[in-house]
Amino acid sequence: MATDDNTNETSFEDSEISLPRPIRLWVLVIFDSSSIICTLLLLYYLSHNRASRKALHNHVIIILLILGLGTQLIDVPSYIAFIIHSGVVKPSIPSSCLVWWFAAFGMYNGGTILMAWAAFERHILVFNYRWISTRRGRILGHYLPISILLLYIITFYIYVLFIFSCENTYDYTLPICNAYPCYQADPFIGMWEFIVNNIVPSVLVAILSFALLIRVIQQKRRLHQRIQWRKQRKMTIQLVSLSILNIIFNIPLNIVSLAHLCGLPASYGVEAQQYFYFSCYFLIFLFPFVCLFSYTELYKKIKLKFLYHIKRSNNVVAPIVNISDEKN
Repeated sequence: MATDDNTNETSFEDSEISLPRPIRLWVLVIFDSSSIICTLLLLYYLSHNRASRKALHNHVIIILLILGLGTQLIDVPSYIAFIIHSGVVKPSIPSSCLVWWFAAFGMYNGGTILMAWAAFERHILVFNYRWISTRRGRILGHYLPISILLLYIITFYIYVLFIFSCENTYDYTLPICNAYPCYQADPFIGMWEFIVNNIVPSVLVAILSFALLIRVIQQKRRLHQRIQWRKQRKMTIQLVSLSILNIIFNIPLNIVSLAHLCGLPASYGVEAQQYFYFSCYFLIFLFPFVCLFSYTELYKKIKLKFLYHIKRSNNVVAPIVNISDEKN
């Protein structure tokens, strides 16, 4: 959730969202715990179900779920610990901030980059599958791009956080240690991250997703291929749904940050920026649930088990109520 306002005014970096900490605590605990459970269920299903594991469009989803799990298990628990310790990062040492930054910036932005690739790849999977129908095609057009992007994400954030020569300011009294690593103040690296790792992927996800939806609808009307449409529908709906999440939570923050970059005073829109920043957690929380609805087989199993347990609990409660009524 990077925000790169490279300016001497630090009103955003030195401030905290006005939402009361107890409310933030319960929001994070409730949503994060349920999101982790959903993510683990999806990862288990996608890794153990042979057909799902082999489906090319699921490979990026698996990686995105793993990256999201990094936020769920590192970023959010660190934020919760910050609130529990009365607004102090514990332990108050640089390594705590560096790990937190790696999850907050590296894993989150890495997910945005891979979502952009997923949006592009869906066009290939739906309309040009013959390009990757061979082993060589799958290596060059599927596995290699994903590997290159993962290598770029890991290398970039390890370099800027742990190797790049600059002096970090660790504010242990603010969430995410003030969420402003020193590399973001560098004219080239800071701009590169903001444009290449934030703005471009977010815009590409939106454009490519809705372009895919339009292309699929046009093809359906032109060819009247109902069977083919059924195969394409799940991939298209899943991508568009995830794109909507991206638009809702990423785009507003990027617009405010871009406005500051273009000359808007740093003191303007600080409160809105803080809320946009915090709301980005909901992209991580909701992502696995949106994915779950697209895997109808798993969703139906979970729904049936949930209804079964509710019915069973009602059957257990009913006799107890009857016994108490008889005694009265």
